[in-house]
Amino acid sequence: MGRWCPTAAARQTTAPARRAGGRRQGRRQGRRGERSGGRRVAALIDNAVLEYEDAIDHKPAGGVTDPAPRPPAPGVPALSRYPVPTPRPPVGARAGAGVRARARAWTGKLLARRIQKRGIDLSSLTFIPERTKVPLQRDGIDPVPRLAELRDQDPVHRLKLPFAFSVYLVTGAEHVRAVLADRDSWSNDIRHLLPGAGPSSAEEVGGLGFTDPPLHTRLRKIITPEFTMRRLARLEPMIETIVAERLDALAATGSPADLARLVSFPVPFQTICALLGLELEDRDAFARLGVQRFDATAGAAAAFGAVSAQREFLFDAVARQRAEPGPGLIGQIIRDEGDRISDVDLAGLADGVFTGGYETTAGMISLSTMVLLRDPAHAALVRDGSRADVDRVVEELLRHLSVVQLAFPRFARHDLDLFGVPLKAGDVVLASLSGANRDPRSAGDQPETFDPLRRPVSGHLAFGHGIHRCIGAELARMELRVVLPALLRRFPDLALAVPQRELSFRELSFVYGLDELPVRF
Repeated sequence: MGRWCPTAAARQTTAPARRAGGRRQGRRQGRRGERSGGRRVAALIDNAVLEYEDAIDHKPAGGVTDPAPRPPAPGVPALSRYPVPTPRPPVGARAGAGVRARARAWTGKLLARRIQKRGIDLSSLTFIPERTKVPLQRDGIDPVPRLAELRDQDPVHRLKLPFAFSVYLVTGAEHVRAVLADRDSWSNDIRHLLPGAGPSSAEEVGGLGFTDPPLHTRLRKIITPEFTMRRLARLEPMIETIVAERLDALAATGSPADLARLVSFPVPFQTICALLGLELEDRDAFARLGVQRFDATAGAAAAFGAVSAQREFLFDAVARQRAEPGPGLIGQIIRDEGDRISDVDLAGLADGVFTGGYETTAGMISLSTMVLLRDPAHAALVRDGSRADVDRVVEELLRHLSVVQLAFPRFARHDLDLFGVPLKAGDVVLASLSGANRDPRSAGDQPETFDPLRRPVSGHLAFGHGIHRCIGAELARMELRVVLPALLRRFPDLALAVPQRELSFRELSFVYGLDELPVRF
């Protein structure tokens, strides 16, 4: 006996019945959403609109009846079937565009009313608006062409979003550098968008990335001495040992093997744990959480959930080391600062160093290996070249790949003019690092190509710029300088085990990377 299929049943109803059912179901869903605080309403709306748009985009003219099911966002209850009336046969391409425009306008008005009534809680959003996805989208390792179009034609581009404030995407190198360098006009404090309670609430944000001076200045001063080139030099022998062990593990696994799992992730992960003085046994769990906290496919809700899980561990580590300081950075700060630094601030510092210290470098190791293996001459330059040759290749890889795609959002402190575009206090700027690093006015000719001999007009922005520039930049450079030559020397016949088009690139992530990198040797 076959199972009852709600989709098939929905298709057998008449259009008026479907419309009536839709109104009843909409009211029921609306009441449930109100009782749960309204956190899931936006995601349900977004799913419905996207399903309808997909059907219009992929069905022949006049053939749109009932769109195929689309999986709901994580944490959003699946609807048995949302009713969709059969539209009139479209006349030309303009009909589909008109339906999409009406759907977007309807969704925008609904979201705008909800946001104006309750404000925004980023930790509850289960989707990101379509217009904000461009700086996170790529074709392989390259930013999508739309990003270059915006950089050339509209480098301070307003995103049309249903918020009470305006959001601008900045893509030109000059524009990005100016925003990141101006500490007086911009704030990184995001707490007004996290009004809830719990580990991801406004009270528990912490860390350098979302903190303004003078607190930012004091916290950064505490850890800056540990990240100078002189202090980091003592870590190089340890990094070399970790790399050798991981290459042994790769060899023992046999060809083919997953370089991302065996080398790219463990090298920076073990390094940063040793630096902080952390003992982490469940490496795979933290690898998953690291990916999830930068993943934008399910909006901010899933990312903040991963952040909360990681920060809970770090709060526990700080509490334990309060009683018995360990040999790493956390213990050293406790010995030096004592009660002058709170658990929230110390856990925030540790979280920034911890997450920024392994997820970004893991992505760089995998993607850099893939790029070098495309051209034997580039691989040979790293394998057999001088330290200066390796340094030059590493800098070009950092520019070309730009694994950190967006800088921390900036909020205008007051009304201002940004390259001729008037902004109001509270408006948001998203600075595209990947877009800026492909700007020919900064990178030089043919910025889309990987060229180890490149002589850029100005330095790249892979680590950001200004007071919020990545504090672990030199550590990341050191790890790349050690692991890439060692890998290519140990495995001179290293090659991709699958074509590049079959690799699992992350679809929408603030930190770009590969989930797996199958190699043969």
